[in-house]
Amino acid sequence: MEFLTKVWAKEATNAADVEAPPAAAQNKTNSPASDASASQETTESSDGTSPKDWGYDLYPERKGETFKPKWTKVLFGMEGQENIDRFKCEQNVYWCVKNGPLVKLMMGALKSSGCPIDLRRHISCEVCDPTVTGGYDPKLNQIVVCQNMAKNKSMVHGVLTHEMIHMFDYCNNDMDFRNVDHLACTEIRAANLAHCSFLSAMFQGDASPFNVKQAHQNCVKTKALASVLAVRNISKEDAIAAVERVFPKCYADLEPIGRRIRRNSTDQQKAYMEGPIFGTFSMSWWQTDLLHLKPKSVDIN
Repeated sequence: MEFLTKVWAKEATNAADVEAPPAAAQNKTNSPASDASASQETTESSDGTSPKDWGYDLYPERKGETFKPKWTKVLFGMEGQENIDRFKCEQNVYWCVKNGPLVKLMMGALKSSGCPIDLRRHISCEVCDPTVTGGYDPKLNQIVVCQNMAKNKSMVHGVLTHEMIHMFDYCNNDMDFRNVDHLACTEIRAANLAHCSFLSAMFQGDASPFNVKQAHQNCVKTKALASVLAVRNISKEDAIAAVERVFPKCYADLEPIGRRIRRNSTDQQKAYMEGPIFGTFSMSWWQTDLLHLKPKSVDIN
């Protein structure tokens, strides 16, 4: 029995009443033997599916809605500053694009793959559901940074790196986000390359001194499972099955970063500096990007 199945079984045992997944969710879920055509039928278009099927219920502005702050939250300073939050979010995005090693690496990799990023076109700061900090919209090929949740440079850097991995997968592979296996794979890669460390695993309850070797893999599985369930209206059993099916292959795929990033280490800088060596992006792009780091010469005469 795999790790995720064990965790789910434990949760089900402890629960007093476990509800069966809705019939609609069961009908929309791909079985392990389902093909691409069946996947297309599950979430054919926005006309035939609910916003929850694509995760748009977490991103109200994706549905064309205008965010309206509640007066009770405005009274306590929790809402009502959306324009200021958007401006700060855009400032953080710009800072990460100029200074974040992994963001710069991903942007170079996307450009080398023929999918250059235009900040105004491909990155949007929006108000989101409090359960998420960002997202990738494959229909518009656009990254969403949740301005109400990702409020500092570190969080924005993590969101951009995570979502750019989805964008990279969409650019370079024949990827169909309607296919739950494809979705699970890109979520595994994003968690593997941008999030999980032993400390993260400890916080999630996936690690202890007795299972250090498996801590990172368990963290990646937990993170990927949560992401799949957040944006697709499928049962937990089917999400677990998808993650376990594709995990060995997708966990081993480290492109384009080339290494797993350890917390509080120089891995981010090393990955960026190694980019041209391993062909992640061109040497000319890398040299141009480093120009702003070169100290100016000073004439002391």
